[in-house]
Amino acid sequence: RGHLLDGFVGISGCDKTIPGMVMAMARLNLPSLMLYGGSIRYGEYRGRRLTVQDVFEAIGAFNAGQIDAAELKGIECAACPGDGACGGQFTANTMATAFEMLGVSPMGFNGVPAPDPRKEEIAFETGRLAMDLLRKGVLPRRIITRKALGNAIAGVMATGGSTNAVLHLLAVAKEAGVRLTIDEFDRISRRTPLLADLKPWGAYTAPEMYEAGGMPVVARRLLDAGLLHADEPTVTGRTIGDEARAAREAPGQKVIRPLADPLARHGGLAILRGNLAPDGCVAKLAGHTERVFRGTARVFDREEDAFRAVKAGRIKAGDFIVIRWEGPKGGPGMREMLHVTGALQGAGLGGSVALMTDGRFSGATHGFMVGHVAPEAAAGGPIAAVRNGDTIVLDVNRRRLDVTLSPAEIRKRLKTVKRPKPRYAWGVMAKYARLVSSASDGAVTG
Repeated sequence: RGHLLDGFVGISGCDKTIPGMVMAMARLNLPSLMLYGGSIRYGEYRGRRLTVQDVFEAIGAFNAGQIDAAELKGIECAACPGDGACGGQFTANTMATAFEMLGVSPMGFNGVPAPDPRKEEIAFETGRLAMDLLRKGVLPRRIITRKALGNAIAGVMATGGSTNAVLHLLAVAKEAGVRLTIDEFDRISRRTPLLADLKPWGAYTAPEMYEAGGMPVVARRLLDAGLLHADEPTVTGRTIGDEARAAREAPGQKVIRPLADPLARHGGLAILRGNLAPDGCVAKLAGHTERVFRGTARVFDREEDAFRAVKAGRIKAGDFIVIRWEGPKGGPGMREMLHVTGALQGAGLGGSVALMTDGRFSGATHGFMVGHVAPEAAAGGPIAAVRNGDTIVLDVNRRRLDVTLSPAEIRKRLKTVKRPKPRYAWGVMAKYARLVSSASDGAVTG
């Protein structure tokens, strides 16, 4: 599987290539490390610092009549000023920083923004480290351990990272032969404080976190709190504890909070279960304090239908949007619902409408959003039984997602569900739909 390779450096760019590279490292188990291309700089418009998230939300604001076409165009033109991955703690930066915590990327390297002149320096150093790993015979599976994965999860929770980290870290663990379940994410989240004030819900961008001291400062906070497995090795030859102790925090920085004054006592994600998600689902907690939402189901069998409803103003406060048949099998491929969630935020409905889906979310998503609902509709999950007008209750405190129906009624409805026609009858996507596992297991095919 590693034909003619002695080792390699995986250079990744955006959301999926980052975990993809680390999955390859774990599968091949050759001397290797991952280097991230880096975040884009923030854009500026009328005194605001922008990311691509602002464009999606501006579309929602435009459709709601809150801004005009000229302002939408201005935001669109200013949001992405150069090269690099999306500039908040969205999926790309979540995974890049998580893999520093895992130990497969040198601590502090992935935080350097894409346009920064220091990129050439760290690229050279990455090559030197690759040769060092080769000479010493250090293999990825020595680094990707259960404890190291715990460090990565803690990093995600402390920075308010993307829900997609759950999928990706489960998949990396699978490739490395490490047993990891979604329940471990919730256990770590409950004990890990939210420390980094980052977009999509916070005030700052990824380049500003780098200027504040970056992930080494977060690692130091976790070390001081006793929440870091400090003896885990990294690709630099030093332990993660050594890297944390070497952190250099910018004087007066406000991006990464002190342990005594966290943004929240718990991490940014939670794992819920209930009669709508017997195998679990993922909720993003960062950015809002409400813990219970009770709403009326508005059911859609594909993302586009839900987006049209939001755009047309047919979604109202108190609605609980359900988007199904978008899971790993049903999509197939588990699309992210950024058009819908961005439109809701832009229309001012982010705090009064909830959304659940067996699909995924963009890392730019925030609000009452629950994804990765498992089992998915295409696997016979109870999400397929929900009808317009049902009452759905999201209770983060109890870690529950339920529809107010009896078990007998859910079973009765599932017997009459009409499955949509598969989007792919043959070819690679049809094969994928047959092979892929549940989101609760990482949506892997192996």
